[in-house]
Amino acid sequence: MSERALAVIGGGVIGLSVARRAAQDGWSVRVHRTDARGASWVAGGMLAPHSEGWPGEDAQLALGLESLKLWHTGFLDGLPGEVVTARESLVVAVDRADVADLRTVAEWLSVQGQPVRPTTAARDIEPLLAQGIRHGFVAETELAVDNRRLVRALEEACTALGVQWAPPVTDLAEVPGLRVIANGIDAPALWPGLQVRPVKGEVLRLRWRKGCMPMPDRVIRARVHGRQVYLVPRPDGVVVGATQYEHGRDTAPVVTGVRDLLDDACAVLPALGEYELAECAAGLRPMTPDGLPIVGRLDERTLVATGHGRNGFLLAPWTAERIAAELAQG
Repeated sequence: MSERALAVIGGGVIGLSVARRAAQDGWSVRVHRTDARGASWVAGGMLAPHSEGWPGEDAQLALGLESLKLWHTGFLDGLPGEVVTARESLVVAVDRADVADLRTVAEWLSVQGQPVRPTTAARDIEPLLAQGIRHGFVAETELAVDNRRLVRALEEACTALGVQWAPPVTDLAEVPGLRVIANGIDAPALWPGLQVRPVKGEVLRLRWRKGCMPMPDRVIRARVHGRQVYLVPRPDGVVVGATQYEHGRDTAPVVTGVRDLLDDACAVLPALGEYELAECAAGLRPMTPDGLPIVGRLDERTLVATGHGRNGFLLAPWTAERIAAELAQG
């Protein structure tokens, strides 16, 4: 076995990003993955450290900003096709309590040295917003990517770099040599003690139909009577998400969650009521007790990259660089 051989366990956005980065550094990489589509396939694809933030989550904000910079400065280089679907976020509020929440977030971001651009004329920025929605802020550097196109692009890039594909593993003893555990909610099965739990999130795909109003140009995030909803442009429509609750490993979309998402989405962008409801799905995010990912070395042969919660896509470049740095240290 080559001294520069590396096994990556997990074929989602985190595992693929780690594998690609390691292959770029000259490692002989093998990715162990399942045929099932996991959380990376059911995602909004937002890269949104500002609009995802909340006072007290200073560490999450710092990681997100560091990783967003990598998205802007090279992570996309060499990937086939166009994966970016939006280059700005507009965050809006529906009622007075929601407006107060947005102001709290905006003030916190300003204290963190990350001011956003407030507005009291949100419909001038996005005319399709419902009448009465005026207050919000713009996060100009945030992005959104087509999650499925990005996963396929990373797969193609890995193949071009010589990455090999292998079946999943259920025991680390099956994987000799150096290995990275990057299989999301299944990581504790390989390394007991990792505090990662599944958190369910439902996502809807609404497809544009002839005669409907056009898709928004930017990500729209909204607080609707205390609930959060996001609308992410795609070439053929809009992705709507995401509920968040703990139901073990249940991945069945439920009526209540889907209804809330549709109600909130149409409360923000009424034109969506004429779109086709093309898909309802639910994924399981790997969450940790403190909301921070677990990325680093477990022992001399084993590294880990999991626990990214709702920010797997955002933190993929940062994670790949962090694992690359560990590998470089031997």
